[in-house]
Amino acid sequence: MMTLLFSSLFLGACVLNWLSLMIAFIFCFMVSILLFKHNVDVFIVGVNMTLDTLSLSLISLSIWISMLMLQASWQISQTQKFTRFFMLMIVILLNLLTWTFSTSDLIQFYVMFECSLIPTFILILGWGYQPERIQAGVYMLLYTLFASLPLLLSLLLWNVWDCSSNMIMASGAYQMSPAVSTWGLASLFAFLVKLPLYIVHLWLPKAHVEAPVAGSMMLAGVLLKLGGYGLIRIAPKLNLSLFNLNGILIIWAIVGGMIASLICVSQIDVKFLIALSSVAHMSMVLGGVMTFSSWGVNGAIFIMMGHGFCSSGLFCIANMSYEQIGSRCLMLLKGLQTMMPSLTLWWFLFAAANMAAPPSLNLMGEMNSIIALVSWSKSLSFPLAWLVFFAAVYSLYLYSISQHGGASSFLFSVTPSTPREFLTLSLHWLPLNLIILNPILFQLIVC
Repeated sequence: MMTLLFSSLFLGACVLNWLSLMIAFIFCFMVSILLFKHNVDVFIVGVNMTLDTLSLSLISLSIWISMLMLQASWQISQTQKFTRFFMLMIVILLNLLTWTFSTSDLIQFYVMFECSLIPTFILILGWGYQPERIQAGVYMLLYTLFASLPLLLSLLLWNVWDCSSNMIMASGAYQMSPAVSTWGLASLFAFLVKLPLYIVHLWLPKAHVEAPVAGSMMLAGVLLKLGGYGLIRIAPKLNLSLFNLNGILIIWAIVGGMIASLICVSQIDVKFLIALSSVAHMSMVLGGVMTFSSWGVNGAIFIMMGHGFCSSGLFCIANMSYEQIGSRCLMLLKGLQTMMPSLTLWWFLFAAANMAAPPSLNLMGEMNSIIALVSWSKSLSFPLAWLVFFAAVYSLYLYSISQHGGASSFLFSVTPSTPREFLTLSLHWLPLNLIILNPILFQLIVC
């Protein structure tokens, strides 16, 4: 699978043609889907390369989002703004993500985990909209790199103590003292920043606001999932539950999600609002993983997959409106129903999916996570109800303010939406709502 992926992407990158690269992405996606095997939990594809359902799910999501990034960034190919270099960055980023999700070596995982920042940083700096993109890129690098230093030290010590750096074979039997478990908690900060968790999330809105549409789609669709993937792989081996350290993260996640969802209602920048809503959704992922139950982990996987399609689609449709109106301010975007009626239905569909309305994959994920969290502690019932309620509030707020009301006086005319835009939005919405028909594809069995 890795050979096919790298070779096809290499051929597409050599040609560096928009169409040939799109064909290479489609071919890679078909190969990744064919590798799903329900009767095999884990299978080895090479040296330090191990695939399971979780890895294949996120690799498939990465390829799918990369393909949609090309479609949404068609304007870059028309303006000839370093188009070949732009496509090369997408190919490099996808290869790094594939390597991260498929490696079973802890050191390789860390290196690829951090290297994925480089093409993302270049995308923000090279194709961002405002001069502040430099500050946003530096924020992202500083937050993620410094937070990952304890993780690097922990992985090196892990390699010495276990005499193995294999992610599957490594055990947490030595993690018995409170001091060592507390250090393990600090090691998880690399994933909490990438997730991101409230308080360490400040880099995310800045990066989203300044990033081009391709950068925002990849950030929200896949890169945030690196944090969830790392938590699912590493956290169970740290034995945090022995000293109830997982409870600290659960409370932090739920309270942080409540605050983030409340802040969303007061935002007037569309991309800032969507970015903050990601913080609220990812708090449910962290809470589910930290319960260390099959319900919680499976719910986290469903939320990650659903959020990957939904948030990427929201950034995509927000960019379509931005290209026509020239502003991301909700006060200026109001009344789009009269100016761009063809996108009104899509705004509603993605807003509904963002608040976990049926039949979206987000609904199944939140149901699983809520069951796991309430089983862990019934006192979380009210905070979880708050999260669910305010998810509906800020999603409907985004839809109603942008679509209804009188159009701004400076808006005279807009060009009609193109079939390419409708296709891009459809390819976000269809998997988001059809995967629920067979969710076993993305189910990870937790013992």
